[in-house]
Amino acid sequence: MANIYLQAENICKSFGDLEVLRNVSLSLFQGQRTALIAQNGTGKSTLLNILAEKDTPDSGSVTYRNNIKVSYLPQITLLDEKATILNCVFNSNDDVSVAIRNYENAILSNDKQLMQHAMDEMDRLSVWEREVKAKQILSILKIDNFTQSISTLSGGQQKRVALASVLIEDPDILILDEPTNHLDLEMVEWLEDFLTRNQRTLLMVTHDRYFLDRVCTDIIEMDQKNVYQYAGNYSYYIEKREERISAKTAEVEKANNLLRRETEWMRRMPQARGTKAKYRIDAFYKLRETAQQQFDRKDISINVSASRLGKKILEIKDLSKSFGDKVILKDFTYTFNRFERLGIIGQNGTGKTTFLNLITGSLAPDSGTIDLGSTIVTGYYRQEGMNIPDDAKVLDVIKNIAEVVTLANGKTITASQLLNMFLFPPDKQYTYVRKLSGGEKRRLYLLTILMQNPNFLILDEPTNDLDIFTLNILEDYLGNFPGVVIIVSHDRYFMDKVVDGLLIFEGNGEVSGFPGSYTEYRTWELNEEKKREKELQPNKPSIETKTVKNQKPKLTYAQKKELEQLTKDIETLEKEKSELEKHLSSGTLNNEELVKKSNRYSEVSKLLENKEMRWLELSDIEG
Repeated sequence: MANIYLQAENICKSFGDLEVLRNVSLSLFQGQRTALIAQNGTGKSTLLNILAEKDTPDSGSVTYRNNIKVSYLPQITLLDEKATILNCVFNSNDDVSVAIRNYENAILSNDKQLMQHAMDEMDRLSVWEREVKAKQILSILKIDNFTQSISTLSGGQQKRVALASVLIEDPDILILDEPTNHLDLEMVEWLEDFLTRNQRTLLMVTHDRYFLDRVCTDIIEMDQKNVYQYAGNYSYYIEKREERISAKTAEVEKANNLLRRETEWMRRMPQARGTKAKYRIDAFYKLRETAQQQFDRKDISINVSASRLGKKILEIKDLSKSFGDKVILKDFTYTFNRFERLGIIGQNGTGKTTFLNLITGSLAPDSGTIDLGSTIVTGYYRQEGMNIPDDAKVLDVIKNIAEVVTLANGKTITASQLLNMFLFPPDKQYTYVRKLSGGEKRRLYLLTILMQNPNFLILDEPTNDLDIFTLNILEDYLGNFPGVVIIVSHDRYFMDKVVDGLLIFEGNGEVSGFPGSYTEYRTWELNEEKKREKELQPNKPSIETKTVKNQKPKLTYAQKKELEQLTKDIETLEKEKSELEKHLSSGTLNNEELVKKSNRYSEVSKLLENKEMRWLELSDIEG
């Protein structure tokens, strides 16, 4: 049996009179990559905080195997705003991070003895390679200025710095709460590969269903205070969950049918009851307990109407926008069609949200025209969310928009009834907004948008913090939405389910289009990359000149020249590395020179490693 890394038993947690967790037990084994799935407000983040020992349960226990190292990425990151990016990445208390901080302190104090000791420790721990790895991960996450202050970063950038910090710590267990939030699609694909390739033991919360399918080996579901474990990925979980629900529904229905007969028997039963009757009476009460189980699925119901949509939607002509030297749009022209479902993708910082702000009038263009149809009613779900006062009650938030709402079937319902459809029962409706979970706040915000009956719906990162169950219902609603939908999202499953065309923001004001889903676009893009690689391959052999089977391949002329050059480069780099080591250990360098030569040492080490690997590959062919 695999080694148990973590064991949680009978975890209970309440906040005042709100019970969040009740007798939650779970195990995490070495090599497992487990996802935690539940509706918003059911305590997922609370449980992760307890398992990461950032919070304590009211009762129950969490036990780790001896000498297990845990790294935790919370949903909301709090970094030291006075620190630099690189300092934050190495802010843990492991040996490597401590060695780096000691080295930096030695440089600042100009203590040569302390500096020599720190450098010896860094050499022993191979810290230079760790620093190179950190910079590589930060670069992939589009964080390039390593000396930049944390205070100058956006919330999304800070989340990515925190993610880089936990990924380089080399822990035994990674606990990640919504790791894909604030990552663009390329970063998400890279993170999938990183987590599966490193075979890390993992416990996470995420709403990204493709991510769950490709990364996870196990699923834990929390449903109505019960915990269910599934040994498989997301697709397997969906199948087995439906089987569990069907079996439980059948059990409750059977109990209800039998209860009617037993209730009649109880009424007719005389007061003097024998032993046999006593047994049947006990069975009656157990049966009633089963039949009275509240087993409604309580899924969200989105049934609001949309305003009538005319023929003219939105026409954009020669739209341009820049911020200083940064070009966001350059002479962009596009005409929206009725019932269009358009996805917008691109790397962070290429202008996706800026484009949405331009077409909604929140931001003025530098040039060009935006002509909106007269029947358009815009609903704009912003990435930053709605500014809802924390001291407002949930019901008052909705009533301030409308007391009565019209549904798609023409019927009208009260604000309270609408909230109930959105999984805000009466007791929750009188709760203050500050007591809602992050996901519940996003769900409330979504409701405030939809209840205004828009026919032109703009959703900027709607999947952030919404649970999977809410997303499934939202996808069904958008599939039948009688209007135009524009979506910016990093959730590939959501995009595949909803959109039928893409705008790709490529940077520097360039925007291209693609007639299809995200997966279709990504497949096309990868095929194009393969074609380009084949075209660039030198001395590509034809079918007739392929190597005979079992015949050892020989170096091409170009590869021989490459091998010769690699030999020279390696010799040069080894000399430079040796010289740098002498300078760094001499104790004669000032602070500026030390930093400069340390950085160059890291670069040379990495270059040397890459060239040596390539030299070995070519040498194997030659030999």
